[in-house]
Amino acid sequence: MSDLFDYKKEMSELRFTENQKKALAEAAASAARTPAKRRPVFRTALIAAAMAVVLAVGASAAGILPSPAEIFTPLFGGAAAQTEVIDKIGRPIGASDTDNGITITAEAIMGDQYNAVIVYTLTRDDGERFLPEGKGLDATYLTMGGFGGASWVKGGTHGGSWFVDEDPEDNQIQLVETASSDTSMTKGTATAEFEDLCYWDAETEQSVALYPGHWKFRFEVDYEDCSIRLGGGETFSQGGLSFTIDEISVSPIAVRAAYTADEAVVWSDAPSGRQSEEDARQSQRYLENVEILLTRTDGTVVDLSGSGGSIAPKDGATVCAKGRVFDEIIPLEDMASVTVGGVVYEIPHN
Repeated sequence: MSDLFDYKKEMSELRFTENQKKALAEAAASAARTPAKRRPVFRTALIAAAMAVVLAVGASAAGILPSPAEIFTPLFGGAAAQTEVIDKIGRPIGASDTDNGITITAEAIMGDQYNAVIVYTLTRDDGERFLPEGKGLDATYLTMGGFGGASWVKGGTHGGSWFVDEDPEDNQIQLVETASSDTSMTKGTATAEFEDLCYWDAETEQSVALYPGHWKFRFEVDYEDCSIRLGGGETFSQGGLSFTIDEISVSPIAVRAAYTADEAVVWSDAPSGRQSEEDARQSQRYLENVEILLTRTDGTVVDLSGSGGSIAPKDGATVCAKGRVFDEIIPLEDMASVTVGGVVYEIPHN
């Protein structure tokens, strides 16, 4: 259990599927039928049920949860080097909540200082096929309402999510969430909250609730930063601006570039939620047009220039950061260099 929560609170937040409840009830009934010396039978039954819960929690804490490699390898690569990286940087979670016959479980997390990836499993507790008969993800277009993911950092964040269905005939699908931030993400108490899993009906052109519900649970984020730092102080110019690179960080899961422009960005007074043409042009100058290239040791170049990020005026200048999570695990020994604004950073392999 987490050191941040006492036993009573952990027990009050436990959630069980119908099958788990049935098993606990059977264990309690069995214990009640067993003669007890000098102790009331009912008290024995309660102790048996409580012990069943404690054993279940203890089993999770003991490592019976699926390993991060089991969770991430099918999604981010299965080569031996990739699996080795996942085993090193991934952490199991195992927190979940159940509503309306659907259980959402945060399976595992991996990341670096500014980026993280979480995999959730969505399960139909009755064992029936998760998606409608004859429909796969390519024809279902699932969306999740509410917050739709985990939150634990106080800085600005961006990211994305997508669904994966490894076996269309079973009772589960996976949700992959990526998050990038301008502050450290390696530790914290995360709150994951989801509402109403819906699909897009192409015929009616409307969103339809597939599984209405509300799921909310917490878990501890505690993983090691697996990134290395490159550069600092180098400069480049483009689009009438001069940039100074503050820091480049790269890890097997992501890359991030932090830099400062010598002019303060000026935003228009466009209504909230709308971007004016001038604001779009400013965003391109300070963020989108700054090129980020990752060159692998086999010569392959991955263009990461379209990564999301942040732009903030400060003391007459503009502080920017951009980065993204990769589509696959890339061991550091498979990376040759990172190029930002034409400045090349060799990646050490010692």
